Amino acid sequence: MKYSIFVYAALLLLTPAAWAGSGVGWGYEGDVAPTHWNTLDAQYATCGSGKNQSPVNITHTIKADLKPLQLHYSSTLAEVVNNGHTVQVNVNPGSTVSVEGETFALKQFHFHSPSENTIQGKSFPMEAHFVHANKAGQLLVIAAMFKSGNTNPALKQIWNQMPEKAGDKKLLNTKLTAQDYLPGKLAYYRFNGSLTTPPCTEGVRWYVLKDAVTISADQASKFKHVMHHDNNRPVQTSNARVILQ
Repeated sequence: MKYSIFVYAALLLLTPAAWAGSGVGWGYEGDVAPTHWNTLDAQYATCGSGKNQSPVNITHTIKADLKPLQLHYSSTLAEVVNNGHTVQVNVNPGSTVSVEGETFALKQFHFHSPSENTIQGKSFPMEAHFVHANKAGQLLVIAAMFKSGNTNPALKQIWNQMPEKAGDKKLLNTKLTAQDYLPGKLAYYRFNGSLTTPPCTEGVRWYVLKDAVTISADQASKFKHVMHHDNNRPVQTSNARVILQ
């Protein structure tokens, strides 16, 4: 039963149709905004009752002997999708991350603006979530922050083909891999959390990178124009969770 919940969560998160058209509608504004998610459907109850919800404000961290993230992002990007809630990049099979003695396959990465997690109370213009799953369906998310700065050349290749209509997608013809969207150093904060979208399933392993990459003001503006609104869930209560660094 435990694994079936994880598999369901993974499918919901990784399948564009699940975001855009199926199930009970949810969003970021009005009666379907994050504060109402737990009331929209019984399967979303954890969004209100969960004790390990994401995102969080990363503060009061504990130093630990954390193992390095071993990235093997060898596969190229497949397509970019506007699913109505975010811009999502699906990747071809073959990319993995290994950490803590386990290996997880990269499925997709997507964007939130402004950032969902905050660091010492600081918000960033954008945050990318690199979503992985192991063979049991358990999820691991690597989060990368985007700070204001120069034009991001890797992001530019996606933005040039970013569909403006919800439900549309475009094939990507690029040699870039997901690693081109990450900072050079992979030091991280580690905590247990949840999906940041309904059904807010818990048990997700979070690795928030300390270093940020850049995004220009024009790139940030274009994303907001396509989404029409902010698409970040507010910071959730930590409930005395341990955040390691």
